[in-house]
Amino acid sequence: MTAYRNGEISHWMAASRTADGPAADLSQRQRGAAGLPDEEQDLVIVGGGLTGLWAAYLAAVDSPGAKITVLEAEEVGYGASGRNGGWLSPLIPGNRAVYAKAARRRGEDGAAAVASFQREMNGAIDDTLRILEEEGIQADQHRGGHLRVATTPAAMKRLELTHAADLAAGYRAEDIELLDAEAVRKRIAIRPALGGMLTRTTARVDPAKLVHGLAAVAEAKDVRILEGTRATRIAPGAVTTERGTVRARTILTCLEAYSGQVESDARGLGSRDIIPVNSSMVVTNQLPARVWERIGWQDRECLGDAAHTFVYAQRTADDRIAIGGRGTPYAFNSGTPGRGGVDARTVRTLRERLHLFFPDVRFTIEHAWRGAIGVTRDWCAGITFDPATGIGVARGFAGHGVTATQLAARTLLDRAAGRDTALTRLPWNDHDSGRWEPEPLRWIGVHAMYRLFGFADRWEESRHSQDTSLIARFGSRLAGLSE
Repeated sequence: MTAYRNGEISHWMAASRTADGPAADLSQRQRGAAGLPDEEQDLVIVGGGLTGLWAAYLAAVDSPGAKITVLEAEEVGYGASGRNGGWLSPLIPGNRAVYAKAARRRGEDGAAAVASFQREMNGAIDDTLRILEEEGIQADQHRGGHLRVATTPAAMKRLELTHAADLAAGYRAEDIELLDAEAVRKRIAIRPALGGMLTRTTARVDPAKLVHGLAAVAEAKDVRILEGTRATRIAPGAVTTERGTVRARTILTCLEAYSGQVESDARGLGSRDIIPVNSSMVVTNQLPARVWERIGWQDRECLGDAAHTFVYAQRTADDRIAIGGRGTPYAFNSGTPGRGGVDARTVRTLRERLHLFFPDVRFTIEHAWRGAIGVTRDWCAGITFDPATGIGVARGFAGHGVTATQLAARTLLDRAAGRDTALTRLPWNDHDSGRWEPEPLRWIGVHAMYRLFGFADRWEESRHSQDTSLIARFGSRLAGLSE
């Protein structure tokens, strides 16, 4: 078996270091190159991922000349922002039924609140692509949609229910379409596909190119990005780091899966408020043109399936297949994945999924990595800002953050400025997700949930089940994922 690179943050980040241009040397230029600012900042952002970089860029556009500093413990894109599947997707980061219920508790129309959230998510894709074009950011962006395939009758029924629920939740009819098996294979020749659903608004990106492009344009607007500057405490008016203290009128905490590693008085950042859940990826060798003629995939859709332990994939700009899934989901006591090494069993599982989809294609795995997504107890994202302390928090994107981070950054900035806008009225504002159980209960619970889902998938696939397994339904209710 051919050896593959393992870890090293991600294929995306490793490739960016060999590319030409400013993205290649951003890390080397910033790490330790500048001291901490002596004067008080207008805005300090803790976390150099997509949320933090979007917030820095948008704040600089909105307030030219403002003193803005981003503090990053490692390098920009080190966390999930540089390791994800590259789906600029309209999927809401959370359970629509939970958000609707929360809105109703506040005396609002739950269905209208969710529909508004969905419209803003759709608009965030348009806004992101517009900014990338205007700023000249080349992130391999391509709007080919999202094709979700069913390989069992039970999965096809789930897609039919999803299609109806999406229409009720604010999707436009022209943006989503159910496909039969032949229509799926005309797009991508997936051998076991029985049908699928196409969401036309989704776009593909290269995560590292997006992160580095945002960092470069933010710096061009005089944002100071300090890598290798680990925050240890966040308090009103000040962020303490291993290199000293930075004072600021407003502090935005954008740490996602790493939130529990920083001491803070801000609500929602404790070790039981958000946990890191691992997701792993592999990328193949570059496949030759004759293989792509068999596979199709000419529209370069983002590809997923309707399994309970679902996978997500894209055809990269240089004609590889990058595919990801959960693998080993959670490390005891909320451990994070470091530079992203992946166990052999998880790599084998992802390789087998590719073989299931494309049994006639020969490929090799060239790189494997994993990252951690931030997950709250109800799997819903939340945005908070406390005017009394000047501290804002975005957290809990649960794997749907490439689009949601841009929307979260805009929402945080509106709240910090005291503006009453459509964004500050979205149901993720001040959403209370509850707290995770203490260890070892949460380790047992997370692993039990994924084992149930895995068993349900094997059951449905081996029996070609017509209906969703009762085991999967129980797992969904256990996790709070049912709508």
